[in-house]
Amino acid sequence: MDIKDQADILKRGTTGIIPEGGLERKLEMSAKTGKPLRIKLGLDPTAPDIHLGTAVVLRKLRQFQNLGHEVIVIIGDFTAMIGDPSGKSETRKQLSPEDVRVNAATYEAQYHKILDPNRTQVRFNSEWLGKMDFFQVIQLSARMTVAQILERDDFANRFREGRPIGLHELLYPLCQAYDSVELKADIEMGGTDQMFNILAGRVLQTQYGQDPQTALFTPLLVGLDGVQKMSKSLGNYVGISESPDAIFGKLMSIPDSAMRTYFELATEIPMQQVEEMVTSCDRGAMNPKDAKRILAKEIVSIYHSAEDANKADMEFERVHARKEQPDDIPEMPFPKEEMKDGKLWVCKLLPSIGLAKGTGEARRLIEQGGVKVDGKKINSSSDEFSEEELKGRVVQVGNRHFIRIV
Repeated sequence: MDIKDQADILKRGTTGIIPEGGLERKLEMSAKTGKPLRIKLGLDPTAPDIHLGTAVVLRKLRQFQNLGHEVIVIIGDFTAMIGDPSGKSETRKQLSPEDVRVNAATYEAQYHKILDPNRTQVRFNSEWLGKMDFFQVIQLSARMTVAQILERDDFANRFREGRPIGLHELLYPLCQAYDSVELKADIEMGGTDQMFNILAGRVLQTQYGQDPQTALFTPLLVGLDGVQKMSKSLGNYVGISESPDAIFGKLMSIPDSAMRTYFELATEIPMQQVEEMVTSCDRGAMNPKDAKRILAKEIVSIYHSAEDANKADMEFERVHARKEQPDDIPEMPFPKEEMKDGKLWVCKLLPSIGLAKGTGEARRLIEQGGVKVDGKKINSSSDEFSEEELKGRVVQVGNRHFIRIV
C-alpha cells in the first residue's frame, strides 16, 4: 500500500496531526529504512473499564499494526500515582500502589479485544521513572520551565483563580514526555486533552537529540447523552466488556445527532456509506432507528461476534419494540430485612435489589413513570407490598433493567 493510502486510513477520525505532513514523513522514513514505526500510547490505570471512548485511540493503534508497525502501550503505573491533571480544575486524588496494580491488571484482557496481542509491547513506566534518584529528577526538571508548564490552560486557570496546584502535578507532563525519550517513539497518540503532554514529548526528544515524535490526536467521543465526553464517572458510557444486550441497548439510546460521530470513530464502515445513511435520515427516507441498529450490530460484532449481534438485535426488538420481557431475567430474593409492619415500601425495594442507588432516586424513577411490576406501572412512590404480592413478579426500571423477585 502506498504512503497516501496508508495516510488516508490513519487520518480517518483524527482531529489533528503535528507537525503538518509529519505522518507522511514518518511513513516514508519507515518505507526507506524497512523499520516499523514505534507508536506510543500511554494509559493511566485509574479506572479498570475500557469504554468506546477509550477504544477510539486503541482502534487507531490496531490500524497501525495492520500496516506493519510496532505498538507500545505504556501502563502509567508510576504516573498514575501522581494523577494526570489534564483538564482538571483541582488536584486529583493520588492512587495507592495497590490501586494501580489492581486496575492495571484489568487492562490487558480488555485492550486485547482490539489490539493484536502478538504485536503489542506493554511497558510500565515505573521501569525507568521509578529508578530515578532525586539528582536525576532535578536534572530532568531543568529541561522545562515554569512558564512552559503554565501555558497549559488548566494550570493557568487554577493559578489565576488562586486554586491549589500541587508541585507533583507540574512533574506529570515531564514524566509523560520522558516516556517518549525512553522509548524513542516515532508517533504518540492520544485524545485532544493530552495535547500539551504529547507536544512536551517532542520538545524533550529534541533536547535529547532524537527525531521528535509526530503527534496524532483523536477526538473525545461524546457519551450516550450526545453532549459530554464519554465517561464512566458520568454514567454515559458503553463498556467494551459489557454484554451484547447491554451494548446494543445503550447504542440504540444515543441521540440522532451523535450517529455520524459514532459510525466514524467506533466502526470501520466506509464513510461514504455512513454519509448516505445520515443524509437519508435527515431527508426522512430512512428511520434513524434503523441506522442505529446497523451501528449497534456493528459494534457488538467488533467486541463480541456477529452471532451475538444478531441475537442482541432480536432481543432488543422483542423487549423494546414488542414490549415483551427478556428471556434471561436475573433473580433476587425478596428483601425481608427491609420490611416494616409486614410491608415493603417500594422506594426501599428498588435500591435493595440494585435498581436504584437510594430511596431518593427510586422516588424520582417512580415519579417519571419508569417503574413497573409485571408490566403494570407504579404510579405512587408511597406504595407498599407484602412478600406474597411480589414473589415471582418481575420488577422493571426503564426499558433495560429487570429483576425477578424469588
